[in-house]
Order: sequence, then C-alpha cells, then structure tokens
Amino acid sequence: MRDYKKEILNRLLNKYEKSKSFIGSNINKQSFSLRIDKEFPEYTEDSKINEIQSIINSIGLLEDQNLINVKRNKNGTINSVKLREDKLDECYDFLKRKPKRDINYELRSLLQNYQIGDEIVNRFSKEQIHRINSNKKVEYFKGDIEEFNNILKTLNHITNIDTEMYIRDFSIKTLGDSKAFEKIKSSVISILDNYGEFPDRDSILEDLNIVKNPGHVFIKGNGIIEINDEKIDLNNLEGDIAISSSLLKFIKTVKVTGHSVVTIENLTTFNSYNPDKEFVIYLGGYHNSLRREFIKLLYEQNSDVDYYHYGDIDAGGFNILLHLRNKTGVAFKPLHMDVHTLESNIEYTKRLSDNDRKRLKNLLGKGFDETIKYMLINDCKLEQEALD
Repeated sequence: MRDYKKEILNRLLNKYEKSKSFIGSNINKQSFSLRIDKEFPEYTEDSKINEIQSIINSIGLLEDQNLINVKRNKNGTINSVKLREDKLDECYDFLKRKPKRDINYELRSLLQNYQIGDEIVNRFSKEQIHRINSNKKVEYFKGDIEEFNNILKTLNHITNIDTEMYIRDFSIKTLGDSKAFEKIKSSVISILDNYGEFPDRDSILEDLNIVKNPGHVFIKGNGIIEINDEKIDLNNLEGDIAISSSLLKFIKTVKVTGHSVVTIENLTTFNSYNPDKEFVIYLGGYHNSLRREFIKLLYEQNSDVDYYHYGDIDAGGFNILLHLRNKTGVAFKPLHMDVHTLESNIEYTKRLSDNDRKRLKNLLGKGFDETIKYMLINDCKLEQEALD
C-alpha cells in the first residue's frame, strides 16, 4: 500500500520549495495546497475502498499532527489540504527530509570554492550559483553532495593533465578510488561539452589525455622519421602509419621532405586526404599532449616549411586552430577554411544554430573575420566530410 502521508506532505513541500515565497521574492502572500481528487483520482473511485480509506486516514494523521489544514465539502468528503507554513520544521522532521534551504547552503558554499578554479569549472560554478539564487535546479546534482563535489573536483583537474593517463589512474589520483570516476563520467563529459569548447563529445576525454588505451599519432605523406636507429621513409608508403605514445620519446629526427605540414581535424578526412608534397597529421579535434609534443618536435626540426590546419568551417574548427596555435607556438594557417570553399560547396552547408552564431561572434577580431561574417550573413557552416 502506498504511503499517502509522505506523498501528500512531500508534494506540498515541493510546491513550497519551488515558489517565490521560498526565496522571499513574492509580493502577495502564497499558500500551498492540493486538490485531493486531482492529485489522487482513486479517492473518487468507489471500487477502491482500501485506497480511499488509506487517504482519509493519512490526511487525518497529518491534521492531528498540525502539519496541514483540511478543507472538507458539505458532505464530509475531503476537498483539499493546505501546508501549514508555521510548521515547516516539523514537516521536514516528520519526513526525515533535508530542507532545500540547507541543501542550497551546502551547494552554494561548495560551488564558491571552485569559482577560482579552472576556467570550465569556474564558469559552471557561477551558473549554478545563479540558478540557486533564481530557485532553479542545480544541473547534474542528484541529491548527493559528496558525488557533486567529486564532479567539481574532477572538472577542476581534468583540463590540466599534461601527459597521457589511464582512466583508472586518473580516478585514483583525483578521487582516491579507481572506480569513482566511472560513476560520474557521464556528468563530467556533459559539463565539459556544454561549458567548454570541444568539437566532438565522444573524444573529449582523449583530447584531455584521459585514455582507455595508449594513444597514437597518425601520419602520412612526405617525411622521414628516425626512431632509435631505424628510419621510416613515408614517401615509400602508400598509406599512413601510427606511432604509439610509448615510441614517441625514442624519436630522434623528423624530416619533412615536402613543402608543408598539414594537421587534419577529422579522421575520415585524414583517411581520404591525398598528400601533395605534404607531411600530414591526424589531429583528432583538440590536440592532446601526445600530438602537441610531436608537433613541437616537428617544428623544432622543420621550422622552414609552412604549417596549415584543415578543419570544419564552423566555430569549433576555428577554435581548434586557435588552440593549436596557442599550445604549440606554431603559426598555423587555415587550409580550405575560407569563403571560396564555402561558396564552392554551398549545397553541402548546414544552417547555423543560435549557439553557432554566438560562438562565431565571439571569434570576430581573431583573424577569420571575412569567413565568419560570410557565415553569419549567409547562415551557413561546412563540415570537412562534405568535401571528402
């Protein structure tokens, strides 16, 4: 049998906690009541005698406890029940329920500690404090303060991992438990996706050096690599090769035998790209430390060639290019990320979302204005795969 006492009182408290009265912004006095026939249709069904009696008994007990006021019809049936706001503490005690005000205090205190943390957790924390002050639900909080703290702690550390790390090791280092991260991984990825600048949700962890298996750098085209005393001449190969993270530290020299280096954002495009006197690297979205260190070594030994980045013609693609420049110190130029490419492939473009427009406007003044203004005016963006 359902516990109608708890259901009735919880529903009344839910209405109170969602109200303007709860945050003190109401102008007129509010009351919080439930129409019994609407909340519990079984109360009006003559065949459900046990349920009807249970509802009557439950309401009678709550009334005897002075937790609610009851309005009855002339025939004695119950019309509605109203929460007694002067008995809120007793209501919470009766339910053994933690008051939302106390939960909000703990959440606000916790979030304030992370407002001086990493950029993404800072942005997320500020937004959640704003939501608390507006009496809105805190995102990704499921009622467990400790779990929510683990989410914030993870966000504060995950963007500062400089070397490739296995998920299990990251979990131990950050949360002290090898399985703790798996419990919150979905929430962490969602926050990073919503509050960060990552091109592909599915590769966010890998972009941040958190991996299940060792990473690889995929390369092809015109170049010669010497690993220990072995030389690999890419010019003699038909396709690409992958160098694992464990081999990177043994690379002695990388010689570009073509006229340029090209990094490519998407794997499908990398696979179909035909190098023309180019040394080509699969970037995979935001480059992690593995690819970054390889690019730095490449530039150190081949600073006399041109460096290009070929990505999606959208906000994500341009942000990846900026990230690539900032983190490697190499002046990468955009390749096939211009107005001419858009005009030549206009039938394959997609329309911009509101978020696309916002992100593009934030990129104005950073070197891509001609292309971005064209995109905003013509309501278009273009993915690499459309050109393959």
